[in-house]
Amino acid sequence: MADHLADGRSPLPARVTMPLLTLITQQSLDEDYLHAAERRAAGAPLPSRGRPRRTAAVVIAAFGLLVTVAAVQTSRDAGVTDASRASLVSQIDSRREAVSRLQDRIVQLRDDNVGLQQRLDQVSSTAQEASGRVRRLGARSGYLPVTGPGVRITIEDPPNADATTLVRDEDLAKLVDGLWTAGAEAIAINGHRLTVLSAIRNVGVAIHVNSQPLTPPYTVLAIGDTKSLQAKLLSSALGGEFFGLARQLGFGYSMRSVDKIDLPAARGPGLRYVTTGGTNDQKPPGPQEGNQ
Repeated sequence: MADHLADGRSPLPARVTMPLLTLITQQSLDEDYLHAAERRAAGAPLPSRGRPRRTAAVVIAAFGLLVTVAAVQTSRDAGVTDASRASLVSQIDSRREAVSRLQDRIVQLRDDNVGLQQRLDQVSSTAQEASGRVRRLGARSGYLPVTGPGVRITIEDPPNADATTLVRDEDLAKLVDGLWTAGAEAIAINGHRLTVLSAIRNVGVAIHVNSQPLTPPYTVLAIGDTKSLQAKLLSSALGGEFFGLARQLGFGYSMRSVDKIDLPAARGPGLRYVTTGGTNDQKPPGPQEGNQ
């Protein structure tokens, strides 16, 4: 202010130098008072206060209505929320029970699987044992082909032999029985595998094995332990009888060990006859009537 006076200029109005907030407040109040004073001086009636009160009442009533509606809606929403929560809890409990049952089922299936696996192992072991037994029985019975080390024995009739000095069925039978006694596992004569049902028979001067005629020389192949089979055969009673008879009658023979011998399987017995069941069962035909 002093600076303005020193310069010789007129001072600024109060509304210019007054803070804005103070100016707005004072000016608003001054205008209201001025307006009221002018109305009194003119004799005009002042506005009634009843209308603002009615307006306030309406506003309060509307506000109360809004509060009431909000409260009711909140209450309804709370019920829905509680129901939804209860439904979710029920579903969770149901799912938990289902999961528990499935877990119990899994445990049961695992136990069943362990039991079945043990059973499978037992059955597999039994099957392997049975298969091994079948192979051993097939080899010993003659109905399975076999391969292994053994001995080869060749027998020939003596030179200028007559009917009394020829090799006969009982001679080969002694040799074969001696080989079985010495530990032979499988035997064949001239390629004919011997079985528990095989027969060595003379038909005239010819020797037959499994009903098949043989021609000399007679080759006997026996699978067994090459380290002991020959020695045990020579030391056995039947082997001693055969080789003693061979020297006495002049049979030609030779015996040597072989690293590998292949013996074929014997042919199984064929079907001889068939009968049908019924009340009038007929007696099967005899050998002369059956199909050989």
